Amino acid sequence: MNDLWRLRNNTFIAIGRTVLRPYGLATAILTTFGVVGLSNLTGTVLAQAEPVLQVGVVQRFGTQPTDKLTLEPLPGDRLTLRFQDGNKQTKTLTATSLKLEMAYQPVAAPVLEERIIFSTHRSFESAEDDANRWRAKGIEVEVAQPQRWQVWAKRETYNTPLLRRLLLQSLESQGVQAQLEAKEIRQIPWVSWVVNGYRYNRNELDIKSANNIIRVKQETAEEKVTRTYLGPLRVQPNAYGTYTLVNQVPIETYLRGVVPHEIGLAAPPATIEAQAILARTYALRNLRRFQIDQYQLCADTQCQVYWGLQGAQPKTDRAIAATKGLVLTYNNELVDALYSSTTGGITAPFADVWNGPNRPYLKAVVDSVSNVWDLSRYSLMDEKNLRVFLSRRKGFNEDGWDRFRWNSASTLPDLTRDLQKYLTSIKSPYAKLNAVQKIQVVQRSPFGRVLKVAVTTDVGVVEIEKDNILNALYPPTSTLFYLDPMYEPGTKILKGYRFVGGGMGHGVGLSQTGSYRLGELGYTSRQILSFYYPGTQLQPINPTIVFWKP
Repeated sequence: MNDLWRLRNNTFIAIGRTVLRPYGLATAILTTFGVVGLSNLTGTVLAQAEPVLQVGVVQRFGTQPTDKLTLEPLPGDRLTLRFQDGNKQTKTLTATSLKLEMAYQPVAAPVLEERIIFSTHRSFESAEDDANRWRAKGIEVEVAQPQRWQVWAKRETYNTPLLRRLLLQSLESQGVQAQLEAKEIRQIPWVSWVVNGYRYNRNELDIKSANNIIRVKQETAEEKVTRTYLGPLRVQPNAYGTYTLVNQVPIETYLRGVVPHEIGLAAPPATIEAQAILARTYALRNLRRFQIDQYQLCADTQCQVYWGLQGAQPKTDRAIAATKGLVLTYNNELVDALYSSTTGGITAPFADVWNGPNRPYLKAVVDSVSNVWDLSRYSLMDEKNLRVFLSRRKGFNEDGWDRFRWNSASTLPDLTRDLQKYLTSIKSPYAKLNAVQKIQVVQRSPFGRVLKVAVTTDVGVVEIEKDNILNALYPPTSTLFYLDPMYEPGTKILKGYRFVGGGMGHGVGLSQTGSYRLGELGYTSRQILSFYYPGTQLQPINPTIVFWKP
């Protein structure tokens, strides 16, 4: 089905469009036979059939004028194209292949486009928490991802220059700073293609094939990538002046393009099953991520890596089939099914990495089946204890993996360049710095994660918190680290720092490398999940489960 569904009195009503558009928190999941309705994303699921996800597989098509997408069906098949003509009538064409390019139409007079940006973040989790804080103050906002995650004043609400400036004045009177970003629009981008010798320029296009399989070749200035997708595709505008190619894909098929790339084929069967359950849970809990752009999930590490049918293998397909429909819950709500490559020997509570409340099932777990460390006696807030912990390499589930333990040195000039780049990207006034002079860890969690660093520069002290540290400083691959200063030989002149740490990624929830060891030890998928998410339950998707509570 390709209808838009609007929530009215807790019932979804078809109103005849082809895009899934959320209204507030209300949304719907298309299915192969009908609709899985959500009373809203804080409500329960009415599971009638397999959910069909809306995945942005090419998120910002048209960033460069030379961007191209070539779509082809399997041999012997044809593509069916549907779009609206200039009279708003639906037009249907067929083609053996389709090349999408960018066309630009000059505007009669330049148009000023403005948006108010409250904050910029490395992750959706912290952006959403900040958005919730603004909503609690009565200010309507939306979460966007032009590149990094941002919180914007809601454009539909603050839709005139006057309203935007009144909001800024109100914020300034309260001592709150927000950025007004403005750009002049001199031309309008269109998606362009040629069929039967005639060129079409449109901003929405639906593409199908008879056997439901389409190959997509993406060409940008940086790379050429070809992937094969099952399910219809749609080209639609996003909030950044570019376009998104959206794949409508049943969730169990979606997992075929996720699980092999997230966990790898060398993992034990039970580990792959655990990954399949987490990937399914994560997808259904995170359908709200791209409300601003009118789809649900992305296809990279900001969501889960999804490569369509590319890389699907019998081993991972068996794990997906064995766990079909199973999700991980806590108190009958889908868990925040977070996972990372390597924890460094201890998982992180949610609030050690992102802003927002802790989840009771995302606790600090020493990633070992042996008694290698007693957190109750030796807090990792104490750097002496942390140094001892990070010096230990045996007895952990992640023994032998490259990023379990690491150290990386960086000079002050290199650190300066890293910090300048980060501060420029978030439009910080400190971006004009010329030199990093000193770095200090000023706050650390009881479980070892760095919560805040203070960087002394020639223009002042810059404080960086939690996972933003990984954007601002290049050497660490996780926030589980300590610093060793490096000096010029025979002097007390500081020349840089050595970062000594463990893990790769945020470290919250399941360790993918640690789960290999548990699978090898004979743990079942249920036992692996209980190890990393204590107090949770496995159950099939059913009408009582709550997807997400704000």
